[in-house]
Amino acid sequence: MRKNLIPLLAFALMSFAASLSAENTKPFVVPELTTWTGATGTTSPSGRIIVRSKQLRPVAEQLAADYALMCQGRLTIASGKPQRGDIVLTCKKLDTMPAEGYRMRIGHTIEIESPSQTGVFWATRTLLQLLEQGLLPQGEATDVPQYRLRGFMLDVGRKFIPMSYLRNLVRMMAYYKMNTLQIHLNDNGWPKYYGGEWDKTSAAFRLECDTYPGLTAKDGSYTKQEFVELQQLAEQLHVEIVPEIDAPAHVLAFTHYRPELGSKEYGMDHFDLSNPDVYTFMDGLFREYLSGKEPVFRGPRVNIGTDEYSNRNQTVVEQFRAFTDHYLTLVKQYGKHPMLWGALTHAKGKTPVQVDDVLMNCWYNGYAQPDSMLQLGYQVVSIPDGAVYIVPAAGYYYDYLNCEYLYNKWTPAVIGNRTFPEQHPQIEGGMFAVWNDHYGNGISTKDIHHRVFPAMQTLSTKCWTGQKTTLPYAEFDKLRRNLCEAPGVNELGRFDGELSLQRLEPGKALNLPLEDVGYDYALSFDIDCKAEAQGTLLTESSYAKVYLSDPKQGKLAFERDGYLNRFNYTLPQSGKVSIRIEGTNSETRLFVNGQRRQVLSRREVYAITPEQRIETMLDDAPFRPVIYDMGAKMSYVPTLFFPLQKAGNFRSTVTNLRVATLK
Repeated sequence: MRKNLIPLLAFALMSFAASLSAENTKPFVVPELTTWTGATGTTSPSGRIIVRSKQLRPVAEQLAADYALMCQGRLTIASGKPQRGDIVLTCKKLDTMPAEGYRMRIGHTIEIESPSQTGVFWATRTLLQLLEQGLLPQGEATDVPQYRLRGFMLDVGRKFIPMSYLRNLVRMMAYYKMNTLQIHLNDNGWPKYYGGEWDKTSAAFRLECDTYPGLTAKDGSYTKQEFVELQQLAEQLHVEIVPEIDAPAHVLAFTHYRPELGSKEYGMDHFDLSNPDVYTFMDGLFREYLSGKEPVFRGPRVNIGTDEYSNRNQTVVEQFRAFTDHYLTLVKQYGKHPMLWGALTHAKGKTPVQVDDVLMNCWYNGYAQPDSMLQLGYQVVSIPDGAVYIVPAAGYYYDYLNCEYLYNKWTPAVIGNRTFPEQHPQIEGGMFAVWNDHYGNGISTKDIHHRVFPAMQTLSTKCWTGQKTTLPYAEFDKLRRNLCEAPGVNELGRFDGELSLQRLEPGKALNLPLEDVGYDYALSFDIDCKAEAQGTLLTESSYAKVYLSDPKQGKLAFERDGYLNRFNYTLPQSGKVSIRIEGTNSETRLFVNGQRRQVLSRREVYAITPEQRIETMLDDAPFRPVIYDMGAKMSYVPTLFFPLQKAGNFRSTVTNLRVATLK
């Protein structure tokens, strides 16, 4: 054996030397870099940022703040000659590179340059993702988005989404170079779930309104100031907020407020477009948010809705077209660029609807044939319902997007059954959407986020990198899971290893590294029981509460998003018990002393009368969905991100709390 040792050692040394001289392969980031030329070796940041262009100081400050959150280190803004490992930011014209493109050279220093502040900012997102994974591979990237608009549309009208989540959503979008968030501010449920009675059907407009006192939803809304602050945060992170007020359909929140504006012929979720008071009402609503030196709607674009209005006869079609044109004009009069949902194939007529400086969401080709819309001259956004619509737990469209299909087959050039040339000059880009159609189905904000995150990473790649992706989907899917949601953001409640506490101190913070643990988890604890008053909490967070004794029946239960989910188990008033709770995205399981006691899983729910409705809500919940019609059914989802922020004021002794990933 000895005589073979030297040749083997020599071969090993030669292999090691070859590996040192090998060019670095393209590093993994989301979205994938459009081009990469590898060099050899790696670079570590020195801790300094050199800003060569005055307008880039805010980008440097944001990079330093995010680096501190992610890497537990410090970057300082410095001047002078760059030193080894310095990050150098420069804004300058680069041949034909578009504004959002950038060049990054990683060598002795880390050089970032772009024609715009936005391009440099996107480069810092790439840099942070690389740092998140370790040392920086030396090489050069020239990274250029294939589409100008890369977006997401969120329906907050049918389900209130807390502002805290919207702010984290903006941070996440920025981390993945998604630059447009459309917020659908008003909508309504379907009357079939409410006995066919429009006045009992859920509806909401989510923004504070002074022009029409009482219009704003009672079950959750945004003040004008916090909506402005959301847009300001987005501006800092180079994300555009597009507010949407949807009309003349989906307007039940407005006709609840002014019943005389509703259509008796087409339904109260339609405006009666023969009533001139409709225009007076909507003009006043838009005026509140668009007028003044500092309007509530700060960004360059506003969406006026216009989807799914009746086309029963030509008269109403022409009225619809006139309504559409009026609000395109009005938005422009306030200096904004209008957007709308495509409907002009569905509403084909003679009344002119303007084309110039109008951006159309093409979502269903039966409503707006994209080739026809392009021929008319519209700029369009690709948001095809059959590919990119998430409707949680509804049983139609997608519960979770088919990300593998989208990654392999879709780009914004594919709109329904039409495929256009890549980077068609009239296709601005692509979006995906979450529609919360089934008001009252138990879906939480965390459940929505669980669906959004993989879709965000996939659509980010397909809108930025387009057909230039090189990784097989399986590898992309494996690697993308290792990236965080955004600096300082952990809405998914992910953790490493196992979390544990020897004892929960009543009323005290748990001081664990996350507030809520997400799917898939197993949480266990031992409890030496004493009699607990109804309403006694085990743990809570800003998102959820877990009850040792729920407020109504004294059973083990949990509450989130206004929903109360109860196990059919009451803790004894004395004695020791071991509890284990397992949580996935479809069910929550209870084990007592090692034996499975109950599984709360997705189920179909009905209610025949108000007296027989299913009790899933606390009496003081901000909203109380009710299903009246026996012919209507929906899936109800009793899931839980387990809260770990603070212990309740219990009398029992709780020990040996452990949280682990569910195998």
